[in-house]
Amino acid sequence: MAELATIARPYAEALYKASSSDLNGAAVWVEELKDIASNPQLLEFSDNPNATVAQVFDVIAGVAQVALPEMAKNFLKTVIENGRLGVLPEIASQFRALKNAQSGSSDAVIYSAFEIDSAALADLSVTLEKRFNRKLNLSVVLQSELIGGIRVVVGDEVLDSSVKARLEQMKVALTA
Repeated sequence: MAELATIARPYAEALYKASSSDLNGAAVWVEELKDIASNPQLLEFSDNPNATVAQVFDVIAGVAQVALPEMAKNFLKTVIENGRLGVLPEIASQFRALKNAQSGSSDAVIYSAFEIDSAALADLSVTLEKRFNRKLNLSVVLQSELIGGIRVVVGDEVLDSSVKARLEQMKVALTA
């Protein structure tokens, strides 16, 4: 079977070109469709030979939290007709990468042991953008095993200032 990235690339590029006038709007509904398409029960239903394209489309459209514009409906129908619903998360990822490249930004995931309020997140955003030298789209994920501090992942770069990482460094230093 072909690599998911290879299958997803033409869909992501076509979607990027078609939605160039409203990339932010398209990003919203693509993320929504990605979340829906990640459901294993939905994928099982869509793989059922007795399920029609219209039935699968109606289920997804009925579950969507955002109103799907005509472009989104056409895109979704094409993906379902071609049996590529399971590839939708990868399509969304590649679309987001194309959108970020155009705007000169990157996605950043902040792993934190505790909730980060909006004021602290704004300050952290400024600091991280200086550190990584680009505009960042931040998302926060709670990980209590970090004990304290944060771990930031931007692409393949990691900035780990968590208590857990510092304890591991101390352990290595003491056992060396």
